[in-house]
Amino acid sequence: MNVHHLELFYYVAKHEGITEAVRKMPYGIQQPAVSGQISALEKNLGVKLFQRRPFALTPAGEELYDFIQPFFSRIEQITARLRGEENAHLRLAASAAALGNHLPEVLQMLQREVPTLRLTLRELSNPELEMALRKQEADVALAVLHRKTGPGIETTKLLDLPLALAAPAACRLDTFEAILANATGGTQLHPLITLPKSEPVAQLFQRGLLATKLKWEPSMEVSELGLILRYVAKGFGFGVGVDIPGVAWPEGVKKIRLPAEFPPLTLGALHTGELKPVAQRFLQLVREQAGVLKKALRKGN
Repeated sequence: MNVHHLELFYYVAKHEGITEAVRKMPYGIQQPAVSGQISALEKNLGVKLFQRRPFALTPAGEELYDFIQPFFSRIEQITARLRGEENAHLRLAASAAALGNHLPEVLQMLQREVPTLRLTLRELSNPELEMALRKQEADVALAVLHRKTGPGIETTKLLDLPLALAAPAACRLDTFEAILANATGGTQLHPLITLPKSEPVAQLFQRGLLATKLKWEPSMEVSELGLILRYVAKGFGFGVGVDIPGVAWPEGVKKIRLPAEFPPLTLGALHTGELKPVAQRFLQLVREQAGVLKKALRKGN
């Protein structure tokens, strides 16, 4: 079996197609050459490894990929390590909210300790974070912990952040009890702005509504928490937000605390296997920062 053919198959399987693999391989090779060598590999094995359109690995292809992936996925790592670069390279994946709030300060502290620090930051949705770890495209991921992770993923809980309602500053309703009392037949009719229903923040809020026996359907769904606050400030309705210590809400928006029936948003760090020293130190700094935020939350309550 030709090892180069196996390497080409690894990139095709990883990037889910020959065209995309050719674009992202670390060396130049033409698409016809890849196709020909993959065909030679299939002929040598006597099996079909994947369907071309739409791309899908066959059972034989999945078995072969699972066998060769640990080796080929770590070639770049060992190359960098041998060059003395890997110890200063942190590959981090996180949601947009995690990248924007407090994380820059943590990375700045890490950079002071590791002047040669090289960062690779990837903004991913929550479902994509675990996949990035499995593909060894990230050392650590910062995620919302709202479901059980798959085997091989180690989880460190960092912080519980309470949800809060954002209301226009001029609105006369300023407590959740007042919002309940204002409901008509158990249904709140004021416009509600949230993240999409698939997002953990929206799901947690609906769980709290169910527990308090209040019906409140979203009238507007937007992609970012910051957009929710901007629309609330413009008077478009109430919004579902997250109470993050040290992050001020915009002018024209007031914060309404929610009762204990509303579950908090739990943030955590994910990784696979043994972390290299720079990633271990990053995780330690993140834990310390989470401790500071917990104290700020307790003082706020």
